[in-house]
Amino acid sequence: MIARSFSKALMSAALAATAIVFAATAVPAMAQSQQEKAPAQPFKLDKVVPEHEIPYAVDTDPAHDPDNVLVLDLSNGGRVLIRLMPQWAPHHVERIKTLTRQGFYDGIIFHRVIDGFMAQTGDPTGTGQGGSKLPDLQAEFNDAPHMRGTVSMARTNEPNSANSQFFIVFYPRFALDHKYTNFGRVISGMDAVDTIVRGEPPSNPTKILQASILADNKPRPAPPAAVPTSAITPDMLSKSRTN
Repeated sequence: MIARSFSKALMSAALAATAIVFAATAVPAMAQSQQEKAPAQPFKLDKVVPEHEIPYAVDTDPAHDPDNVLVLDLSNGGRVLIRLMPQWAPHHVERIKTLTRQGFYDGIIFHRVIDGFMAQTGDPTGTGQGGSKLPDLQAEFNDAPHMRGTVSMARTNEPNSANSQFFIVFYPRFALDHKYTNFGRVISGMDAVDTIVRGEPPSNPTKILQASILADNKPRPAPPAAVPTSAITPDMLSKSRTN
């Protein structure tokens, strides 16, 4: 996806364009498990909403339309609020909300986190190859740019293969525009996103303790218990080998 792995055709296209060559080496993807196909042809969002009516501005006040605010409570202690944009990708937003309300994302790790690029999650297997039992989605590529904090769907080499995995972009990556379905943006807690543990997969991955929709008013989960440390005793101090 952005990696469910990534398309050789997409890499070739990116390398051919010098303006976006910096992004060609790190495009998110799910693992390829099928014969490579021709690269996706982006379609305009006017199949859903007339292009001139696309709202590029994102409302950062979570009190407004809380039914379209995704809340991620992370194992690093952070709480991330994401403004979902059904005006950009209605079916993808509906999928995220459905899975969230089913508890699908609770306990899932960020399995692919590339410094300076993005953090990817949404795979219950933690391998980058899994998804939900729901059918894959038809692509809803749109004109909303991949900015810092953008939340977009991962997929395989096949354009209509997004299912449950998504990624959050650390820095602008405009080479992803029209190739991945952008469906929202972080409006609070980007500092917590920045501290998600890096790796593919990380040795000690950051988890989503709980995903919820703000309108549902789910209580914040208790933070993970601290690992107990051994108490320092007088006997230990008397046996110190330091000077």
